[in-house]
Amino acid sequence: MKIGIIGAGNIGGNLTRRLTALGHDVSVANSRGPETLTALAAETGATAVTVAEAARGAEVVVVTVPLKNVPALPAGLFAGAAPGFAVIDTGNYYPRQRDGRISGIEDEGLTESRWTERNLGHPVVKAFNGTYAQDILDRPREAGAPDRTALPVAGDDEAAKKTVRALIEELGFDTVDAGGLDESWRQQPGTPVYGLQAGTDAVVKALAEASPERPADFRG
Repeated sequence: MKIGIIGAGNIGGNLTRRLTALGHDVSVANSRGPETLTALAAETGATAVTVAEAARGAEVVVVTVPLKNVPALPAGLFAGAAPGFAVIDTGNYYPRQRDGRISGIEDEGLTESRWTERNLGHPVVKAFNGTYAQDILDRPREAGAPDRTALPVAGDDEAAKKTVRALIEELGFDTVDAGGLDESWRQQPGTPVYGLQAGTDAVVKALAEASPERPADFRG
């Protein structure tokens, strides 16, 4: 599969490592330019590209940048992507620690991924946002393993969500359908499932126990 990754931080870098190891054709970009990704490209065999080039031909595009930087992504970001491509949003809103106050989230009550989707102009699937980056390398397990971790996945586009869930399962994790984007507050920071390293039953329970009220630590 052709996969574009926009953002080469901890999550983006480790997804690049795992997805190339599985045989996928990965293009990776960051805000500083492809020349800063030569080491990652040499390590993994991924192709370092500009942000504007990352989605070209991609069947899956991973957007893994700080939330405050989403509006600054270039116009036409997905021009040239493969028909029916899926977009994975790994982002989280950290108003006090990094992002500043975002009125669309705080005043309009948009979920974080709904706000990201509006800025990107394309449906997104929320996944990996509560996953420790190191777990992408350390916790993959064969299907059926008793200690296999499950990840929640939310999105409105059922075909895209199916593609994303299949890719996550190929990476060595179970998935739980967490509903549409308007329900994705259930996996935002401060919820029981955020950072949870557990199997399917525990993830389902944690999603059900979430409160829609944003915790004080995650309000601007």
